[in-house]
Amino acid sequence: MLLSRLIIILLLFCTTASAQTFKKAFKFSTFYIAANGGTSLADRDIYSTNQGVLTYDTVFTPYDYSLTMGIRKIKRFQYEGSTPFKDGTESAYGDAATIGLSPFEYLFEVDYKRQEGVEYFDQQHFVRYVRDKWLTKVEYVKDGFADIEYYEATQRFRLRGKKKLSFNFGGVTRLAEPYGFDPLADWKLENDYIHYTQLAIQEGYTIDVYENEYKNPAGNVVATSSAVWEEVVIPQVLEDYVNKKRNELANQFQYSVVVGFDYYHYKKDFWLHSWGNFMPYHYDNGGEYSYHNFIGGQWYDYSGGLILGYKLNKHLGLFIEGKYNKYWNREWYDFKCGINYVIF
Repeated sequence: MLLSRLIIILLLFCTTASAQTFKKAFKFSTFYIAANGGTSLADRDIYSTNQGVLTYDTVFTPYDYSLTMGIRKIKRFQYEGSTPFKDGTESAYGDAATIGLSPFEYLFEVDYKRQEGVEYFDQQHFVRYVRDKWLTKVEYVKDGFADIEYYEATQRFRLRGKKKLSFNFGGVTRLAEPYGFDPLADWKLENDYIHYTQLAIQEGYTIDVYENEYKNPAGNVVATSSAVWEEVVIPQVLEDYVNKKRNELANQFQYSVVVGFDYYHYKKDFWLHSWGNFMPYHYDNGGEYSYHNFIGGQWYDYSGGLILGYKLNKHLGLFIEGKYNKYWNREWYDFKCGINYVIF
């Protein structure tokens, strides 16, 4: 809902703004479409015995692929090298920084992909406007592999806005599903085991113990052994049930206090770019699915990034790059580091 409103606002802005303003908004922006693919996990054989007879099933994993489309207007930091084309696989850690090099920047990107046999529709969109004494940013993130999706809008005051090291503080409004809610809690036994067979039957699966056949709600045989049933089918049953129950609940608003910092220093032989955001307090609206109920009070959410490069001499250099996020006790991060040595 918020994403559609944001797009409508941008369209209204584009239609009502002057031609010069419209041209300025899209100047130096890049529109890109890319496709990538490759092999995935190797096929896996599952062995079992039925009355002394050896049987096996093969779990096939299709190839991985990604289809990416987006438009971006983000000025490159000095340490970022230029590339002739955008292919959708770049790790631009600097995009996650709170402060950019231009006052007005944006990114709209969708990524439809299959990874290890699972399909995802990931999205990242943001509009950021930064001035010396304040900043505002509206963002939408959906990462299927990390199982995180939220809308976020922040307004902050800035201190030392023209310095290498600046600080900011303000408020954050987030809209997301009620994280912390466990749909499987009612199915857990006293020993923390899950009565998964009864759950599967409730969801429409049938079991013929005499024919050793396990059928899905459509009546199709999905397993002919208990090993395949427990290792392949049941995980999918639990995942489908959890997703169904989570989708039945409305998204929840979360209002938080945020403090942050940004540091940027660049020289040809050494650069350091770092940023951080810390949310120590979250308003409790007393709702049934408020995260306060699941965590037992307040909690800390935070995110940050680090990009460091150091050329020790003409031959030797090292680099460290990464970003980290922790929202509602959900973590997602990526990083890379290494050493380069030019022989000649």
